[in-house]
Amino acid sequence: MLRQFRQVDVFTTGPGLGNPLAVVLDASGLTPAEMQRFARWTNLSETTFVVPTEDAAADYAVRIFTPDSELPFAGHPTLGTCHAWLEAGGRPRDPQRIVQLCAAGLIQIRRVGDALAFGAPPLRRSGPVDESDLLAIAASLGIDRSDIVDAAWADNGPGWVALLLRDAEAVLAVRPGAVPLDVGLVGFYPSGAPEAIEVRALYPQNGLTVEDPVTGSLNASVAGWLLETGRIQAPYVASQGGAIGRAGRVEVSQAQDGHVFVGGRTLTLVSGTVEL
Repeated sequence: MLRQFRQVDVFTTGPGLGNPLAVVLDASGLTPAEMQRFARWTNLSETTFVVPTEDAAADYAVRIFTPDSELPFAGHPTLGTCHAWLEAGGRPRDPQRIVQLCAAGLIQIRRVGDALAFGAPPLRRSGPVDESDLLAIAASLGIDRSDIVDAAWADNGPGWVALLLRDAEAVLAVRPGAVPLDVGLVGFYPSGAPEAIEVRALYPQNGLTVEDPVTGSLNASVAGWLLETGRIQAPYVASQGGAIGRAGRVEVSQAQDGHVFVGGRTLTLVSGTVEL
């Protein structure tokens, strides 16, 4: 069966500079095993499938797969799927916002100029990281334990451990080995720079370390952590991907009620149909 397909560049500053996402529209009738097989074939960090929903509060539902497993939530798949759904003619019930249903629940998405932004979901795990884990992570990154200024669990679906390093330069200088956990690195740029922080996302896969080009879920949880600890004020811009030849930009804002929104620009690079 032919189904509509998009490949979208998310958090991008130009074609091929963000994080790619494969989107299968109208994935009704596909089994989880069939979705997983196709996600393994695309070999992207995530592939999403728009599926029917009976939830009256949702405009559409999505399932999110890595090449190996299904995720309850992920940031760049949320924005990329919304972009593809709107481009394919999707009409939200409320013109001011789009509501996506995923395994993590209802996610609010809003238009911000020429970008889309999602409301950060609540953390599944927060708080301090065990010293044994920090020692193992530091060794895998090739840095000293003393190079970690602060650390916290920042798990909002993907199980991120966030590490604050000395500055953005220190983040970009890391040459990771085999990381034991999903690790997010954060460092500040000097005051007055166009971007406030540099972010890197590293995770283990098949015995290797993979670096994600630009990561919405990590930026969402890091934003909550940095805002809560008083280290940063919103709105701000984070850069990510420079260590692997990308130029992603993540725009973080905060609503009056304190809810964090994570946004960026999305661009369709491939449009057509796929046999599934």
